[in-house]
Amino acid sequence: MSHAIVVAAHGASEQLRWQPRPLPVPAPGQVRVKVTCTGVNFADIQARRGGYDAGGELPFVPGLDAVGVIDRVGEGVIGLRTGQRVACFPVGGSYATHVTAPAHLTYPLPESVPDESAAALTMLVTAQNTLHQAARLEPGETVLIHAAAGGVGHLAVQLARQAGAARIMAVVGSAERADFVRSLGADEVIERQQQDFAATVKALTKGVGVDVILDSVGGEVSERGLTCLAPLGRLVIFGHASGQPAHFTTPTLHRQGRAVIGYSTGNLRKVRPERLRPSVVAVWAALQTNQIKVHIGAEFALADAAPAHLLVESGQVNGKVLLRPVL
Repeated sequence: MSHAIVVAAHGASEQLRWQPRPLPVPAPGQVRVKVTCTGVNFADIQARRGGYDAGGELPFVPGLDAVGVIDRVGEGVIGLRTGQRVACFPVGGSYATHVTAPAHLTYPLPESVPDESAAALTMLVTAQNTLHQAARLEPGETVLIHAAAGGVGHLAVQLARQAGAARIMAVVGSAERADFVRSLGADEVIERQQQDFAATVKALTKGVGVDVILDSVGGEVSERGLTCLAPLGRLVIFGHASGQPAHFTTPTLHRQGRAVIGYSTGNLRKVRPERLRPSVVAVWAALQTNQIKVHIGAEFALADAAPAHLLVESGQVNGKVLLRPVL
């Protein structure tokens, strides 16, 4: 017998229900993983609320990634074995005691990478790929990171520093979070409640703007971001936490060679899954050499996913929120 968090109807966190379910059986080309930890991504919250494609049809199990131990291998799987520690992108959601995952989306864990860090798989890959695949960050460039104290943001600050960014500006929601991102390597911190981030960036750069913006907010924030993007700069949009679309006019782009680039780890997983493995290898290496560190802001039992969602929604937690089947 397995257990999982199930969303039977869209709505508030009370819709997250802990339920028993049959133990899943891996299909050919899949493995079954006994989960040791998973975590909350903001996409899980949007899926629970409704109107976001990460959730699928009701009822569904939320969650994007999981860490655990393979306890059954499906037919035709090569290179993976029972008893092996792995991180994976499962079939269906990850808020469960057992999940099945395609072998090509299952990644062996180096011994020195703890489960807690690997449980940030989506966040790690997203931070890596927004900076390197999408933005093509070069040493000496300047970077602005929105939601810099959150799951993806706090990793992107560290990865940008590791990549040789000359100047990292971080947007956060409070003074307490400002201290956190400074400790990760941010050069300037902008409190969004107190400062106009676009005007502040232009003032700090003497009107030039930044080379790269990582934006998970969307809407008006994306539109304003374009006003403080340097010539040949890249604005990477990888989420829409605001729930609102952004609108751009093309002259804003072509006249100075600016680019607006969309990125989604979920979409990459579907259409170009082979591109994920090199990114996973890169973040495992960065974790092993202590070039980056996953900050765990809070831990909950998986059955208590509802208060975990509320904490993430509050915007008052730094880094990653973990869920454990057994806390």
